[in-house]
Amino acid sequence: MIGPVVSGAPVLSPVMLIGQAPGAHEGPAGRPFAWTAGKTLFRWFGEVGISEAEFRERVYMAAVCRCFPGKGAKGGDRVPSADEIARCGTHLAAEVALLRPALIIPVGKLAIAQVIDGFTASTPLTEVVGRVHAVTWHGVATELAPLPHPSGASTWHRTEPGKTLLAAALRAIGRHPAFRAIAATATAGAAAAEATP
Repeated sequence: MIGPVVSGAPVLSPVMLIGQAPGAHEGPAGRPFAWTAGKTLFRWFGEVGISEAEFRERVYMAAVCRCFPGKGAKGGDRVPSADEIARCGTHLAAEVALLRPALIIPVGKLAIAQVIDGFTASTPLTEVVGRVHAVTWHGVATELAPLPHPSGASTWHRTEPGKTLLAAALRAIGRHPAFRAIAATATAGAAAAEATP
């Protein structure tokens, strides 16, 4: 894999987002979802009331693998190997144990497969996107709201039934008590900033 290690801000949060692995642009930018997929992802979260800056300040952003895997044979980003996933998984397990998040948002099939038993690359996203799942992961009882990957190469979230299921997933995230709590602090912070002369 190709460094540097990419991670989000070390924020204590009841919400944890898990991406797949950084792309070629995230390393130089020094933050996850810093390129095209990120624009789509943060537009989605904007629809449920939180800006990119507020999200980055209030949500713990992790990933299945923390370094760019390099390009695959067909030109897209290479899927990390099982060994690479396992080695990075020790960090992910420790983060879950420390944060004990009330809501985990796995983004993309690779991330979803880490947290939902039996989910594989061949499992249709229609089976998991659009609703909240109660799970115990790394000894922590939590809830999941899976999202499709916001890649420009994917048409799943732009065509039916993906479009409808994505909207349902975002509504479920927006209504979740943990997400509402961080969105409320974002709103309160914005109101306080406007009131300051």
